[in-house]
Amino acid sequence: MAKTAIVIGAGFGGLALAIRLQSAGIETTLVEARDRPGGRAYVWHRDGFTFDAGPTVVTDPDCLAELWRLSGHDMAQDVDLMPVMPFYRLNWPDGTNFDYSNDEAGLRAEIARLDPADVAGYERFLEYSAGVFEEGYRKLGAVAFLDFASMIKAAPALAKYQAWRSVYSMVSSFVRNEKLREALSFHTLLVGGNPMATSAIYALIHKLEKDGGVWFARGGTNALVQGMATHFERLGGVMRLGDKVVEIETHGDRAVAVRTASGWRAEADSIASNADLMHSYRDLLGHHPRGEKQGEKLANKNWSPSLFVLHFGIKGTWPGIPHHMILFGPRYKGLLADIFDHGVLAQDFSLYLHHPTISDPSMAPEGHSTFYALAPVPHMGKLPIDWDQVGPLYAGRILDEIQHRLIPDIRSRIVTQFHYAPPDFERDLAAHKGSAFSLEPLLTQSAWFRAHNRDDVIPNLYLVGAGTHPGAGIPGVVGSAKATAALMLDDLGRA
Repeated sequence: MAKTAIVIGAGFGGLALAIRLQSAGIETTLVEARDRPGGRAYVWHRDGFTFDAGPTVVTDPDCLAELWRLSGHDMAQDVDLMPVMPFYRLNWPDGTNFDYSNDEAGLRAEIARLDPADVAGYERFLEYSAGVFEEGYRKLGAVAFLDFASMIKAAPALAKYQAWRSVYSMVSSFVRNEKLREALSFHTLLVGGNPMATSAIYALIHKLEKDGGVWFARGGTNALVQGMATHFERLGGVMRLGDKVVEIETHGDRAVAVRTASGWRAEADSIASNADLMHSYRDLLGHHPRGEKQGEKLANKNWSPSLFVLHFGIKGTWPGIPHHMILFGPRYKGLLADIFDHGVLAQDFSLYLHHPTISDPSMAPEGHSTFYALAPVPHMGKLPIDWDQVGPLYAGRILDEIQHRLIPDIRSRIVTQFHYAPPDFERDLAAHKGSAFSLEPLLTQSAWFRAHNRDDVIPNLYLVGAGTHPGAGIPGVVGSAKATAALMLDDLGRA
């Protein structure tokens, strides 16, 4: 009889894992609580506008294309990826713009405008980024760290690249201009990390983007999700939507079945969870000593911040606003400290502005534009405020900033708007404390120190997604799926 597997949660990690298992002949069922797949990459359709929940920056498209190649298919039959250029436009309150891309001549010209002396320093940083990319992503990005010996094995490379230093510290050792330091270190925010604390290994993101580019799926990120779901079902996989898993049943130290809110129950040889880490252990395994113990352990970890995302559809088109913008505030270090350390909802903020209709006009009615503005905010464990009251006020402040810096008459143009706050992450995604990225990507919470892809006590229970190695972001969770699938297939083959 064919071996069977159940994957809980149809986010990018769960979908990628399910595709890998099904491609290898494992009869796989994917169970998702929400009415459509995607997890954090959900989508809303309102008043003719398409709003992606996120993530909206697609890098390393080959890690996605590989999911189709496993069965001799081509991703292009289900997904149309479009290159985004520039990758990001960075903007500061004094009006300075910096177009960030892999256009070699263009990028060096942008650097020279900030400080000609930093061009040489950037060349050294690029060499450093290439080194950590090779060691941290190519060699280790899809390899499970199941024991401390695997961490020891990686230690020489970590030491060589001074992994104990922060990304910002390492960038600062190469370039002196403060704006350039921010331009080369902000990326860790996109995976839930503080540039002032996240390991310098994450400088690999620069090389990752430089080599693979930045992309967007026609129709939105959820169109990429739908393409993955279509491919999974084409291979014979079964997807169960709108039915929340409430328990992973165990017998002794084996996971034996999954039970959902509707009463549906299914047994499987292997079970994997793409759900929130704390939810997986404390709630789904709460009846087992392992779940209780891991829940207590996870409660003492550092969790990534949450997000406040303001979605708005407006009249008019904006050819002068690129697909991705970073609107830096007047502070960098201080703001990050407020978000990550002090739990303060600061008066100032830095915003990531997403403008998909510049790449795909179909995401809004003709003559209109779709946007979202995203602000990192402390998670609810550090900032226990009433977001029902604060949310509308904070949304108004964000609109004030966009009005001041980009669209002077924005309020008169708004057709529809809504926001997504930390309690929404907790309610819709069972995200612990409303964290948007799971565990914070600190060196002491990376690789072996992160949640293991295979549970240490329940040998046929596996984890995938942002809380496992290598971490958040599309390449990270797709890499975690590759590592987890390798373990599952090996274990099932020997069972």
